[in-house]
Amino acid sequence: MSTATAPATGALNAEAQTSQKAESLWSDAFRRLRRNRVAFVSVIFLVLLALAAILVPILSPVKYGDQDYTAITQPPSWSHPMGTDDLGRDLFVRLFFGARISLTVGIVVQFVILLIGVPAGLAAGYLGGKVDTLIMRIVDILYAMPNLLFVIIIMTFLRGVLGQEGSHGALVDTLSTVDAKTGGLIGVYIGLGLISWLTVARIVRAQVLSLKQKEFIEAARALGASHWQIMFRHLFPNTIAPIVVATTLGIPGAILYEAGISFIGLGVIPPMPSWGLMISESLDSMRSHPYMLIFPAAALSLTVLAFNFLGDGLRDAVDPWMKR
Repeated sequence: MSTATAPATGALNAEAQTSQKAESLWSDAFRRLRRNRVAFVSVIFLVLLALAAILVPILSPVKYGDQDYTAITQPPSWSHPMGTDDLGRDLFVRLFFGARISLTVGIVVQFVILLIGVPAGLAAGYLGGKVDTLIMRIVDILYAMPNLLFVIIIMTFLRGVLGQEGSHGALVDTLSTVDAKTGGLIGVYIGLGLISWLTVARIVRAQVLSLKQKEFIEAARALGASHWQIMFRHLFPNTIAPIVVATTLGIPGAILYEAGISFIGLGVIPPMPSWGLMISESLDSMRSHPYMLIFPAAALSLTVLAFNFLGDGLRDAVDPWMKR
């Protein structure tokens, strides 16, 4: 009787084990991220900020450039929740339109960085030799340049080229159109994208160097996979986790760079608002009307902190050594 029930019990146990779904890397990472209260609160804050940046400028009857000369430097009230500036413009609408600018800069710049840094890191790590030497020497040269100075040079050059009248070709005309619609931010996208891909390239290269001698890569070579297939079908998926973390931590850096460039007058073109421009415009009234400085500065600080907390949480969540 016991010998008959033993195989049945073993079969049931085996069936129960096979019926359990193996937890994937990302579902396990999300579960650990959810346990990190600071990171999860940061996610909620960023989602709410993004929704407000989309909806507030659309739903508000007042636009970011509208002036009310009867409500100049009015403190926060029911009609103007964050007050008005010295031109009678509503700071509530301008702040959330500035959030739209900052979040767009962070995301677009990271897209440019990934577009350049990921293929460069894959090629340098996998191909090695002269390709690796060439790419890494370019990275070293760009690392030696001051980032802010490089971005200022790129923006000044593009402003001069795009500001000239007349036809200069389809590419320049297209860039001029995009620059006008983004309020003069095309130089920020290009400048930050060209100088900020270096870290991602090094991270991807280091991951590829540690993976390309593994058994599954040797098996792929033995089965006749091409270099392209090995890089993008086998190596690239195993580098996504550190890329996601680097991207999340890179967004606040891009936001701070844009704020700094706008603060010195080389970012967005007024009257389009930016947090850096709003801070710059409020300096003269800092003592008499401190709310004009407090709201954009607080928004910038909280957003950067939220992205940093999220990046730290993601780094811990995707780290296999953090499993318990």
